[in-house]
Amino acid sequence: MAAALDYKKTMKELYGPGTEPTIVTVPPANYAAVRGRGDPNREDGEYKQAVGLLYAVSYTIKTSRLGAKELPGYFNYVVPPLEGLWWMDGGRAGVDYANKEGFCFISMIRLPEFVTPEALEWAKAQAAAKKGLDTGKVEFLSLEEGECCQCMHLGPFDDEPATMARMEAYAAEHGRRPDYSETRRHHEIYLSDPRKCAPEKLRTVLRVPVARL
Repeated sequence: MAAALDYKKTMKELYGPGTEPTIVTVPPANYAAVRGRGDPNREDGEYKQAVGLLYAVSYTIKTSRLGAKELPGYFNYVVPPLEGLWWMDGGRAGVDYANKEGFCFISMIRLPEFVTPEALEWAKAQAAAKKGLDTGKVEFLSLEEGECCQCMHLGPFDDEPATMARMEAYAAEHGRRPDYSETRRHHEIYLSDPRKCAPEKLRTVLRVPVARL
C-alpha cells in the first residue's frame, strides 16, 4: 500500500513555516467546517462541540475504505490538523484576545481532493448514525485566501499578539497591509494538541490576509 499522503509534509510552506514572518500565496482548498461563537475554552461551548463534530466526520471519511462504501477517487491520507478562522462578534476584523466571549469562528479540517459535497453529506450521515451526533452544522467550505503573511507561533495562545505585531510590521516593510473581509479572516492552524502539550511548547501557524499598499 502506498504511503499515506500527509499535507503537513507535501505543503511544508503552509503547514510548517519558520518563526520569522513570510509572505505566501495560499492555493484554494476545501474544508469540513462548523461555525460558532464564544470562548473556545468553555467546556460546554460551541467551539469544543464543533471540534468533536469535525473529527467525527473527518475520520469517517478517512476510514471509509474499510467499510462497504469506497468513495470515488479515494487515496490514503493523514487527517490534516485542525484549523480555525477567527473574528469578533459584530463582524469586526481581527481578534481581541481580551474578549474571548466575543469570538466568532469557523472551525475546520482540510478535505482531501477526492471529497465532494456529496461525499461529505454521506460522511455526515454515517457519523450521525454511528455516533448519535447532530452533524447538521458541518458544511463544505471552499476557501480562497490568496496572498497572506504567516508565521509559526511558539507558546501559549494568549501570547499570540506579540507574534501578530511582528507579522504586521513585516507586512508593512514589504508593502502590504492586513486585508480582512467576510471571506478573508485571521487564520490559525493547530499543530499541537493543547490537551497533551505544555502551553510553552504549543506550535500554531498564524496567517493574516494581506493586500499591497
